[in-house]
Amino acid sequence: MSSKVVFLYSPEFEQYNYPAECPFNTRRAGLVRKTVMSMGFLTGPDRCEKSSVRATREELEVFHARKYLDALEMTGRGDLDAEGLAMGLGTPDCPVFYGMYDYASIAAGASITGARMILSGEAKMAFNPSGGYHHAGSNYAAGFCYINDVVLAAMTLANAGKRVVFVDLDVHHCDGVQSAFYWRKDVMTVSLHESGKTLFPGTGFENEIGEGDGRGYSVNIPLPVGTYDGAYLKSFREAALPLIRSYDPDVVIMELGMDALAGDPLAHLNLTNNVYAEIIGLVMNIGKPILATGGGGYNVDNTVRAWALAWSVLCGDQTEEMSIGMGGIMLENTDWAGGLRDRVLLSDAGRRGTVDAEIDVTIARIKSTLFPIHGIST
Repeated sequence: MSSKVVFLYSPEFEQYNYPAECPFNTRRAGLVRKTVMSMGFLTGPDRCEKSSVRATREELEVFHARKYLDALEMTGRGDLDAEGLAMGLGTPDCPVFYGMYDYASIAAGASITGARMILSGEAKMAFNPSGGYHHAGSNYAAGFCYINDVVLAAMTLANAGKRVVFVDLDVHHCDGVQSAFYWRKDVMTVSLHESGKTLFPGTGFENEIGEGDGRGYSVNIPLPVGTYDGAYLKSFREAALPLIRSYDPDVVIMELGMDALAGDPLAHLNLTNNVYAEIIGLVMNIGKPILATGGGGYNVDNTVRAWALAWSVLCGDQTEEMSIGMGGIMLENTDWAGGLRDRVLLSDAGRRGTVDAEIDVTIARIKSTLFPIHGIST
């Protein structure tokens, strides 16, 4: 197995943009690449850049319905009909823009490429900041997502006989990925997200644990408004990590949506990017290949900074000693002279006690429901 860390990117990403009024910004991946290049994190014998190869129709049809892909392609040429509308196209969350099918195919191709590089032994870690479209279903678009690159990458790995864990740190529940594998046990989905009681898509509760052969292989950790670093890490360490280790995957896919950061305009958690760095490190310690993707993140500056930090951790460049940054969500600017990591947030909006109590209940539910299925003692 190679020790290389691969940054997946294509200049073609720059050709496409969601409408200006849409919160989703496709420029983020290019800005991350520019940042890691300027900091010297993209060069070295242990890392490389790989151009994305557009996913073919045959590859997309491994998960997506042919009729849906036809509608998506037609809509991307400016021809939206009633059938496309019924599939979720042309909504505020999934707006129409020129080349939307092409953009989504390139993004999906990058994640599939990363999965194949891991299978072939060309890569130990791979990062596609233009991936993470975890809401898309087989025959519908949702939540800014048209083609589910995560499902396609996971299927690429699972169909090659690999056991896969998908760890989703996006603030929104991974409903599209969970649905795709809800009856299967070769892909375990683990999602930490703001509770569906307060945030789209309104799913991802503790009792959603899978069915049939998949019972026990869907793990949901819904989080209350105001969740802060310590509470989030406690949830991961006590509820998610034991299940991931017990499952003993061959490959880990991680969605690094940065909309759980404090100040994101579309969500209500209170994290710093230190949480992502620590969780990536914990997953890396498991010793399995990792395919990481982007995801949400609607404060562009904070998202770019956090993804640059994530890349540096995947490359082994970040340590605690160089961790304290002067910019980011604390000062709400992009003065990164002190490093990529955020300062610790001292304010918790007076909710810390309430958050702790709710999270303790959630952890207890997961331990009582899922740990016995996997033979984990509490």
